[in-house]
Amino acid sequence: MNIYLPFKLFLLLWLFLFSLFANAQAETQKDSISNQLNEVVISQNKKTFKNNNGNIKVDVSNSIYNSIPNTVDLLAKLPTVQISADRESISVVGKGNPLIYIDNQKAGINDLNALSVTDIKTIEIIQNPSSKYEAEGRVVILITRKFSKKDSFKTEISEVASFKKNYNNYLGFNFSFKKNKLELKANFNYNRLNPWESHSIDYQIPTVDIASKYDVTANTKRKQYVFGAGLFYKINEDDYFSFSVNSKLQTDTFPINTITDNKNKNEEDNVVTYTDNDSKKNFVNTFLNYQKKIKSIDAQVFTGFQYSNFDQGLFTEVNNNYNETQFELSQIRDQKFQINYFSGRIDAEKKFKNEMKLEAGGLYSAADSKSDISIFYNETNQNELSYYDFKEENLSGYTQLSGKIKKADFSLGFRIENSKVIGKFRTDALPLLDKNYTNFFPKAQFSFPIDNSIKSISVNYARSISRPNYSSLSQGSTYINPYFLYARNINLGPTIINEISTTFQYHDKSVKFSFTKAKDPVYSSFTFDDQNNIMTFKDINFDKSSGFTVDFTLPFSYKLWTTTNSLLFILEKVEDDSAVFLASKPYSYYSSTNEFKLPKEYALVLNFWGLTKQYTGVFETAPRFVVDMAVSKTFFKNWNCTLSFNNIFKNNIQTEQFTINGINSKARYVVDNQEISLAIKYSFGKIKETKFIEKSIDENQNRIR
Repeated sequence: MNIYLPFKLFLLLWLFLFSLFANAQAETQKDSISNQLNEVVISQNKKTFKNNNGNIKVDVSNSIYNSIPNTVDLLAKLPTVQISADRESISVVGKGNPLIYIDNQKAGINDLNALSVTDIKTIEIIQNPSSKYEAEGRVVILITRKFSKKDSFKTEISEVASFKKNYNNYLGFNFSFKKNKLELKANFNYNRLNPWESHSIDYQIPTVDIASKYDVTANTKRKQYVFGAGLFYKINEDDYFSFSVNSKLQTDTFPINTITDNKNKNEEDNVVTYTDNDSKKNFVNTFLNYQKKIKSIDAQVFTGFQYSNFDQGLFTEVNNNYNETQFELSQIRDQKFQINYFSGRIDAEKKFKNEMKLEAGGLYSAADSKSDISIFYNETNQNELSYYDFKEENLSGYTQLSGKIKKADFSLGFRIENSKVIGKFRTDALPLLDKNYTNFFPKAQFSFPIDNSIKSISVNYARSISRPNYSSLSQGSTYINPYFLYARNINLGPTIINEISTTFQYHDKSVKFSFTKAKDPVYSSFTFDDQNNIMTFKDINFDKSSGFTVDFTLPFSYKLWTTTNSLLFILEKVEDDSAVFLASKPYSYYSSTNEFKLPKEYALVLNFWGLTKQYTGVFETAPRFVVDMAVSKTFFKNWNCTLSFNNIFKNNIQTEQFTINGINSKARYVVDNQEISLAIKYSFGKIKETKFIEKSIDENQNRIR
C-alpha cells in the first residue's frame, strides 16, 4: 500500500472540514429568519439520544448514524459499548456481554453483519431487562427496525474503502420489497479484509527458574461472504408468519511469526517460529415464526423454531528455527469444530383493563458439538488423535407481571432453567462432564415518580447467568512457540450473578448506583506442564468477584449540537486462590458522543472515550483514550458520502499484568484500530418504513462461535 495514501486522506478530511465550516458560515449569513426558525424546530423535535433511568435510546434513522455502513461499527459509536479487536464479540462497560435483539428476535454478531443500517430505526441499551429476556439478560441491546404499510421497494448499494495498517474493502447490496400482505428482504455483502495484530508476553516462573518472552505478529487475508433473505406475510392485523435465513462464509490465511527468548535454568534458547495457518468459519441461521391473537380472551400467542450450524476448521503447519540454525518442520495440526443447534419456544401475553400485563412462556434448546484434533509430531513421527463430543439441553419457563399501582410502576418476574450437559471423549468409557442442574432467576423493578415525573427513583434486583460460548468448550488450541499454547477449556462452567441497583432521574439526566456479586466468573489463567515444559493460557472459572458502580448519564442539546456523556466510577474486585491479590482501586470510564447538524445536509460526529488505569484485585490494566471523527454529506437525496477517521491519536496499545499459579506475567497487545475510511451509499426506490417483524427463538445464539 502507498504509505502516503493515509496522509493524503487525512489531508482530504481536513480540507473537507474546512469547506464544510466555510459553507456553514456562508449559509448562516444568507439564511432568512424563517429558515433559522425551521432549523431550531427540527433540532428540538428530533433528539438523537434519549435517556430513561439510564437506558439510552438512539434515533438512528434521523441522524448521521444512518450513514455508517456497518451495524457493528454503528454499535461501537454508542456510549459504554465496546467491540473486541477481532470484531467477534461485544461488551458493555460494567455489564459484560449483552444480549442482542433485532425487533423481538434474538441475534448474534453474524446477524448484525447481515443487517443494513438503513433498516434500523432505533437502538436501545436496556440496563435492567425483565424476565421476558432469558437469564443471561443482564443488559440488552435492542435494535428496532422501521415500520410501514405502503407497497414499495428499495435497493441500496454501498462501498467502503478502509485504510488501517492494510487496506480493507466492504461491498454491500440490500433489497426490500413489499406488496399487499407480503414483504421480502435480501442482502449480500462481499468483504476483503487484511487485519494485522501483534502481541507479546513476558513471564517468569521463579519456582522452576524459567523466564520466557515472545513477540508475535500476524497478517491475515480474509474473505467474507455475508448474505441473508427473509419473508414476512401479514395474515391480518394481529397475526403474521415469517421465515428468514442468514449466513456468513469466511476463509482466512494467516502466517504467524514469533520470536522467543526462553531461559530454563542455565539453558537459553532463541527460537523463531513460523506457522502457516488456513482457516474457515461458516455459519448459517434460520428462523420460522408464527404469531396468533386469540380474540376470545384478548391474548397474544407466539411460537417459533430456529436452527443454527457453525462449522470451523484450522490447519496449521509449524516450523521452528533454534538459535539461528535452520527452519525445521515441528508439527502439523488439523483441528475441526462443528456445532448444530435447535430451539423452539412459545410465548403468551395477556393485557388487563387496569393496566396490568401478564406474560408467560417456555423454551427448549439442544446443542450438539464435535471437536476433532489431529497432531503430527515430526520429531517422533507420531500422530496424536483426540475426539471430543459435547451435548447440552436447556428447558426453561418464565412468567412476569407488570403494571402500575397508583403512580408507581412495577415489574415482577422469575425464570426457571434446567440444564443437562454431557461431555465425553469417544475413546473413554465414562463421560468427562455429566451435569444436571436447575437454577431460579428472580427479577424485580419498582419506579416511583417525584414532582409530576420531572424526577423519579427506581429500584431493581436481578439474578442472572453467563454461560461460556460453545467454542470455548471445545479442545481447540493455537500454537505460539515450543513453550506456549493458547487453549480452550472444556471444563468451563457458568457464572451466577446477583445485582441490586437504584437510579435517580431528573429530566433526562440520571445517576445509577449498583452492586454486583458473581460466583465462578471467567478470566484468563496460566497452567504449566513441568514434564513437557509447556505453558498453556486459557480461560478458567475464578472463585468470585464483586463490583460497585456509579453511572452518570448526561445528555445535552444546544442549537445544532447534541451530546450524550457517560461517566462511570467502578470498584471491581476479582478473587481466586490461585492468584496473587495485587490491589483493588476505583477506576473510571468516560465517553462523549457529539453530533453537529450543519447546513447543506452536512453532519459532523465527534466521539471520544477512555478508561483510566484499572486495578481489579488480580489484574492491572493500562489506561486507554480513543477519539473518532466522521463527516457526512447527502447529495441529491440518493447519494451519501461519509469520511471517517477512527482512533485519531493512535492509542492502540493495551497492557495487562498479573500473577497466577506462581507465574508472573506482563502482556502487551497492539490493536490495529486506527482507520481512515471513505463510505459511499447509493439508494433507489423508496420504503419510508418496514413492517418486517420477527421474534426471539434462539436464546443461546451468541454462544455459537
